[in-house]
Amino acid sequence: MTDIVVALRKITKTFPGIKANDGVDFELRKGEIHTLLGENGAGKSTLMNIIDGIYQPDSGEIEINGKKVHIKSPSDAMKNGIGMIHQHFMLVDSLTVLENVLLGLTSAGFYVDKKKVAAKITAISDRYNLGIDPFTKIWQLSVGEQQRVEVIKTLFRGAQILILDEPTAVLAPQEVEETFKIYRQMVQEGKSIIFISHKLNEIMDISDRITVLRKGKAIGTVDKDKTSEKDLAKMMVGREILFRLERGPLNRGEKILQVENVKALNDKGLTALNGITFDIYGGEIFGLAGIAGNGQKILSDVIAGLRKSISGSVYIDGKDLTNANPKEIFEQGLSYVPPDRLKVGLVPNLSSSDNAVLRHYNREPISRNTFINYTEVENYTDHLIKNYDIKVPRKDAPVKFLSGGNMQKLLLAREISEKPKLLVVVHPTRGLDIGAMEFIRTVLLRERDNGVAILLISEDLDEIFMISDRIGVIHDGRILDIVDIEQAKVERIGLLMAGLDEKSTQ
Repeated sequence: MTDIVVALRKITKTFPGIKANDGVDFELRKGEIHTLLGENGAGKSTLMNIIDGIYQPDSGEIEINGKKVHIKSPSDAMKNGIGMIHQHFMLVDSLTVLENVLLGLTSAGFYVDKKKVAAKITAISDRYNLGIDPFTKIWQLSVGEQQRVEVIKTLFRGAQILILDEPTAVLAPQEVEETFKIYRQMVQEGKSIIFISHKLNEIMDISDRITVLRKGKAIGTVDKDKTSEKDLAKMMVGREILFRLERGPLNRGEKILQVENVKALNDKGLTALNGITFDIYGGEIFGLAGIAGNGQKILSDVIAGLRKSISGSVYIDGKDLTNANPKEIFEQGLSYVPPDRLKVGLVPNLSSSDNAVLRHYNREPISRNTFINYTEVENYTDHLIKNYDIKVPRKDAPVKFLSGGNMQKLLLAREISEKPKLLVVVHPTRGLDIGAMEFIRTVLLRERDNGVAILLISEDLDEIFMISDRIGVIHDGRILDIVDIEQAKVERIGLLMAGLDEKSTQ
């Protein structure tokens, strides 16, 4: 396994004020899974977008199968046998699998033999045990199945080199292992994979080699068998990382959140929540585990007043706030970190300072006599930046230019600074590097110890088990079980996430 299929030589890419890649060397061998690891902002996405033709390097060379190439677009990349599967799927929900595969396929021509295309899709699906029907519409598929459609799209176009960006972020533990079997089969057949992930246990499971980026530079490449999770974490962030956080003794206070038999519809008018009931007390973290698309987001929106329930009740600190408006709910002591930090949590084109004061721009000392006191805005922003270790090139620059980790820190800092009674956080560390994960989880534990009731909604079981006091499992709009952390077992929680009832797991 010594054939080099992709070679990057001294790749440099600079954006205004930022050197994203600084003379990076990288080699992918035929028939290997090579992981790219690094903090948010380390340059991983930029480097992969250069291989995929989305960005052009300022300097450096790309070689594919020993030949120097200029990749000017994703179409060029595909002509060179390269296909990238993005973390956020490029699918049209209202179209079928077959129609999505054909989208953008210039070789299809004016006439498409759908039977022939369907047969090829079915052959790919059968070969890798993907279980995808070409005539099913995307919205009818689970998130894991939609990811398999992306794999089919890439293989249909003849890709021999696959770039996978956080492919396990939306999968249950059982789905991860099945997915890894597919990847191993691909490399056994001679394909090559670049795997991007922040989950060190998965990296150690699936990788042949690992290259670590830090601040735009390649720190080194190591064989999986000659390293450890601890060594990789230190290479990535330049310091020791705490893999197990100390959770202090539970000091449960008064009941803060009470959800009783809540039912709600999704955007298609279908039942998304079907009788949700649970309580959360001050000083505890209630972890809600589930695979994406089982009602978690809709539940958080109902609690925050962003979506109406059709029946049931929501009480916060003893007050009935069922279907109240968000302002009234926030004034009762709720802070909310939504799953989409950039579209819902922050205003992309506003500055870090503007986003920092969104929750109380109309209160003293930020606002006096209807005028904004910009000196106070700057002081308040500086306070958050310092206390939450937020890296901001310029406070007046649009927040959309921050890395994902720094966006999340800013959002969390703003919400916690409101001194909430109830903090609802949805996927607080999704897509973040291990250093940012450690920081955010530590902050959540600190707020728990300060008496805040916390609803943690996450698809990351390691995270759920690390900081939760109780775990609830949601599937198909129902909570299947609630267990104390001392009695919780990863295997059983994983089965419940996949939709197996309690009797099936015993």
